[in-house]
Amino acid sequence: MGADQHFDWHGAAASALDWWADAGVDILVDDTPRDWLAPPPAAVPKRALVEPAAVAAAAMPDDLATFLAWRGGDAVPEAAWRGATILASGPADATAMVLLDCPDRDDADEGRLLAGASGRLFDRMLAAIGLSRDEVHIAAVCVRRPVAGRLPREAEERLHDIARHHVGLVAPKRLLVMGNAASRAILGAELMATRGSLHPFAAKNGSVEVVASFHPRFLIEKPVAKAEAWRDLQLFKGGMPA
Repeated sequence: MGADQHFDWHGAAASALDWWADAGVDILVDDTPRDWLAPPPAAVPKRALVEPAAVAAAAMPDDLATFLAWRGGDAVPEAAWRGATILASGPADATAMVLLDCPDRDDADEGRLLAGASGRLFDRMLAAIGLSRDEVHIAAVCVRRPVAGRLPREAEERLHDIARHHVGLVAPKRLLVMGNAASRAILGAELMATRGSLHPFAAKNGSVEVVASFHPRFLIEKPVAKAEAWRDLQLFKGGMPA
C-alpha cells in the first residue's frame, strides 16, 4: 500500500545530475554557499537621470517680479499651449489674493484675467465686500487656457507647485480660490469639500488663510449658487483690515 518503499533516491539524483551535465550545467552558479529558501533582498530603486534642462525648469525665482517674468517664459508647462499668456495683476503686497483656474476666452481681448461677463460679476462681488481690483492680486493656475478649459493631468502637479510658490511670494492675509482646479492646487481637494471654512496655508512670509468658492462663470450658469457664494465672500472678508 502507498508509495514504493524501495524507491532509489540516489539513482534518481544521479540521473538528474547527468541530465544537467548533458545540458551543459557542470559548475555551481556561485563560489560561496547560498540559502535558496531565504527571501529575496529588497530592490534598490535606480536613481532617475535628471537632465540639466529639467533642473533649470524646476527652479522658480524667489522674487515676485522675476517670477512673473519667468511665468510668461518658455520654462513653464503652458509654453507649448496655444493662446495668449495672461499673467497675474494687482499689488505685490496685496492683503487679498484671488486664484482662478485659467484665463477665459474673453480675457485675451482685454489682456487681463476675469474680463467679459465673468469679470463684471467678479467686480460686483468685490464691491459687495468693499474691495476693488486695484487692491487684489489676481492670478491663475494656468497662464494660458488649456483645451476645453481643463488642466491636463500630466501637467497638473507642476502647475500646482507653481501656484503654491506664487501664493507664497505674495503672502496675502487671505486667499480666495475660485473653482475646482484652484481648490485642488492649494488645498489638495475638490471645491465642495473645502467650502465653508478657513484653511491655513504655510507661505514663505507667514500663514495665509484660504477660502474656497465658486468661479464667477459657474455663478452665471447657476445663479442659485450666488447665496452660497455670498457666504464665502463674507468669510473671506471677515477679519481683514478695513
